[in-house]
Parts: sequence; C-alpha cells; structure tokens
Amino acid sequence: MGRRGWGAIRKLPSGRYQASYTGPDLARHLAPVTFEGRMQAEAWLSKVRLEIEDETWGTARSAKAKAKRLVTVTEAFETYLHKPRKRALTPRTVAHYRQVFGARIEPAFGALGVGAIHSEDVEAWFYAMDTKHQTARAHAYALLTSVLSHALPKGTENPCQIEGAASATTKRKVVPATLAELDVMEAAMPPRCAAMIPMAAWCALRFGEITELRRRDIHIDGTVATVDIDRAVSWVGGKPIVGVPKAESDRTIALPPHIVGKVQAHLDQYVGKGADSLLFPAERGGHMMHTTLANMFRKAREAAGRPDLTFHGLRHTGATLAARAGATLTEQMARLGHKTPQMAIRYQHAAADRDRVIADALSAMAGGA
Repeated sequence: MGRRGWGAIRKLPSGRYQASYTGPDLARHLAPVTFEGRMQAEAWLSKVRLEIEDETWGTARSAKAKAKRLVTVTEAFETYLHKPRKRALTPRTVAHYRQVFGARIEPAFGALGVGAIHSEDVEAWFYAMDTKHQTARAHAYALLTSVLSHALPKGTENPCQIEGAASATTKRKVVPATLAELDVMEAAMPPRCAAMIPMAAWCALRFGEITELRRRDIHIDGTVATVDIDRAVSWVGGKPIVGVPKAESDRTIALPPHIVGKVQAHLDQYVGKGADSLLFPAERGGHMMHTTLANMFRKAREAAGRPDLTFHGLRHTGATLAARAGATLTEQMARLGHKTPQMAIRYQHAAADRDRVIADALSAMAGGA
C-alpha cells in the first residue's frame, strides 16, 4: 500500500491500481473502478478531495455508490441464484450452493456489504477453514468469488485474489479397473443390475445419468448401438429430481460393439416395454437411490479385490480405456460430456502396465535406429 498525504493507492495482483480514502463520514471508501496507472489513481483522489473541500462530496453519485455498498453478501447471494442464465441452476445445485453458503460463507460475510470486504478479509477466512475438507473449502471460495463478481460494480477488483483457491488438491488417487476386474464385478452384481457395470465403464456414465436411462434412450441396430444422454436424476431432500445432465453435457454415445449384446439382453429380460421404462429402476419401482447402488457395488468391488474403487471410479476407467483406444482430447470431452480440456484430462489415468509398454516401445525404436 502506497500512502500519500491524503488517501491511499494500492497495486493489485492484476497490476492495476486501487485508490481509497477516509471520507467525512469516517468510513473507508474505494474508487468504483481500478486504474491502469498510479497517476490516474492519484488524479481520482485529487478530484474527490476537491469535492470534500468544496462541500460537494455528498452527490447523487456518492449516494448511489453508498447504496451499492449497503447490499449485503446474503442479499447478493440470493440475487446470484436467480440471475439470468442460458439454463437455470438445477435444484440440486441450488441446494448445494445454499448448504455451502449457510455453513461457510454467511457466518463470516453474510451481514457485510459487498463493498466492505477486502482481500485481507478473504485470505483470513480462507486459511482459517479446515484443510481436511479441501473440496468443501474450494467450493466455498469459488461460490464467494462468483457472488461478489456478480454483485460488485463493473471495474471493481474482486477481493478474492488467492491463486488456485477454487481448485481442490486431493491426495486420493483413482486407479482404473482392469478388464478382468470389470468382468468379476459384473458377475457379482444382482442380475437386474449387472449391465450397469459395462455401461458405466465403457460409456463413462455418471450415476445420475445411468439411473435415469429409459428404453427410448437406447438405439440398437444389430451390433451398432447408441445411448442418448440428455437427462439425469439428482436427489434433493430425499426426492428424485430429473433435470439436465451435469455441466449441460447432453450427448449421444456410441456403445462399444462387445457390450451391445449385454444391453439388448438386459432390455429383453429386465426392462418394461414402455418407452419411458427405466433401465435400472429401484426394486420397488422408481429411481434407484445412490445408497442402494453403493451397497450393491460394495459387494461387487470386494469380489474383484478392489475395495478402493467407487462407482464413479468406473467413469475414470471409461476415460482411460477411451484414451488407450486413441481418442483425442476433443473426442474425450465429447464422450464424457466435459466443457473444458482440464476436466477431461482429470479423468485420464495411465493403466498399471502402460508405462512398461511405453518403455519397451521406446527401446524398440532405439534398436531400429
């Protein structure tokens, strides 16, 4: 912070400059915009000081800025939830945001005006959170960043300036299932749910996508088949809510030919004849709950000697298999339903024996040379 005779100028991490001053009301005031250079910030401070000396400081512009500062973070959060979007937030996302905001953000910032929060406040709050729950901490930081970005006046620097804080660093490493392990898990599942294993693994489906699949989503012509993914089910307050897939990832996936027969057999034996019949309903009808699948899958993974593997780990397996089959990053994004390359890369894993195969191939190249 560089201090002058009156007011203060601070260089931000972005390289721009932020000006502030203590007004006649003894409150600290920030410039409504940041400045490209120090001279522009000084000029703005000089103008404000003249307004104070001429007793014209309480203008309509200042009143509007003050009103903006009086909008609390809680009010800004509610406005953020209902802001116009290409697609409305899913009920599960809204419920998740409310849980994160109520538990981690509101106690610290809820009653404060959006213009009263400074980067030092955000840093103190972020580093005071329990590091044992890094994903929850990252989600809270990302949500606060988005709420303030939406609420602050255009050109105002967002006080959330901690690099990488919105990304969780997890120590858990997902090891993809082998082909033999997939076969064992499929055999260990109840017959009416056995086809979930090859579909989840070879098509890299999410839990909410596979448990909302209906007969009309499967299109089979001999050994050629596709599955449409344009809905997913999520559970909010103990009730199933059908909406768009996560990250708006509508897509059509080609089924590998070797699992088409299994899917057809499942349709013939376990799925109702109606177009809207669920492929994998709960035993008493309706959507299958995550806990029900988790209990079935726990026995299957133990039979395969993979107590570390989650059902979502089959999606990682599918991404790895597609990469080994030669899928490009763009093709991976389309198949998995990802909007960014970074997300697709997260789901690619080297198979246990792959590095040795690469090493042997490198030696073969050297011998040929």
